[in-house]
Amino acid sequence: MKALGIILAGGNNKRMKELTHRRAIAAMPMAGSFRAIDFTLSNMSHSGIGTVAVVAQYSSRSLNEHLSSSKWWDFGRKQGGLFLFNPTITPENNDWYRGTADAIAQNLEFLYRRHEPYVVIASGDGIYKLDYNDVIDFHTSHDADITVVCKDLPEDADVSRFGVVRTDENGRILDWEEKPVASTLRTISTGIYVIRRRLLISLMEQCIEMEWTDFVRDVIMRQKNVKKILAYKLESYWTNISNVAAYYAANMDFLKPEIRKHFFRDYPAIQTKVDDYAPAKYNSGSKVVNSLVANGTIVNGEVENSILFSKGFVGKNCKIKNSIILGEAYISDDVVLENCIVEARTNIPAGTVYKGTPDAIKIVTE
Repeated sequence: MKALGIILAGGNNKRMKELTHRRAIAAMPMAGSFRAIDFTLSNMSHSGIGTVAVVAQYSSRSLNEHLSSSKWWDFGRKQGGLFLFNPTITPENNDWYRGTADAIAQNLEFLYRRHEPYVVIASGDGIYKLDYNDVIDFHTSHDADITVVCKDLPEDADVSRFGVVRTDENGRILDWEEKPVASTLRTISTGIYVIRRRLLISLMEQCIEMEWTDFVRDVIMRQKNVKKILAYKLESYWTNISNVAAYYAANMDFLKPEIRKHFFRDYPAIQTKVDDYAPAKYNSGSKVVNSLVANGTIVNGEVENSILFSKGFVGKNCKIKNSIILGEAYISDDVVLENCIVEARTNIPAGTVYKGTPDAIKIVTE
């Protein structure tokens, strides 16, 4: 195998507000039946990467439960497999992961014991499809030290939540602004990197020695004038779910037929852990327009431009519009929800009205 994978899935993102109080961002529900990490795991599997380490830390129980069996992504094998690394107290170390570089450095033994020549590092909050072999081929053919998968955003896009890069005509990264307040640049890092395993080990050993903790700040930005760091341009759909607005927008994208086709019908499709619930049930008086309704859900009211996750209940005379209803939510009769995200297992009393706006999504919790 050409490469092994490392998925960074452990940070605490306060910009997701109440949505990450009980789960890691990589475990956030997506598109009715999926989790955010499913997209990266599926990309790893479909790229022939048979050994993947998921580095988790913050509120990881939900993520651990989701990854309890590796067979769903075809990692159940004698050679390689899916590994989950949480912080561990040892005689040499009693720290939690202090950053992305530190998370890799604390699990350096995993890299020592492997034999694959390359490492694909990716975040657990990206929503995209990518054959990592294309990036590795680009990396080797251009004799790069580090390759960063990048994406060109539209001129009116907000780049303040991304790392923004400036490249020369050969694609070499010359400058990197991490989460700038304002920038004229529109090429952003997607948080996906390809690097030779031996070089990564060397850089992580340096991070340990110098007590550096962040992969972007202490590896990429420090090495940009020393190592050959190239940008690989991703042309297909990509987004991440780093805040509430981005999470809402990413889910709403799955109401578009072309997006669903890209991820779930065009080969290879995204895979997830399968729950064997009964099909969704639509009772007399229900009306569903342009929505995704997952298995195990019972609908009695009106649902429009919304996503309902599994085992939910929608009462009579309810009007749900432009909303995301997470799993096992119980919505009583005569409830109105518009531009809302309803947390999982929330019980909304009869007659309640919650309305957000397209620019200020309302989060409803128990």
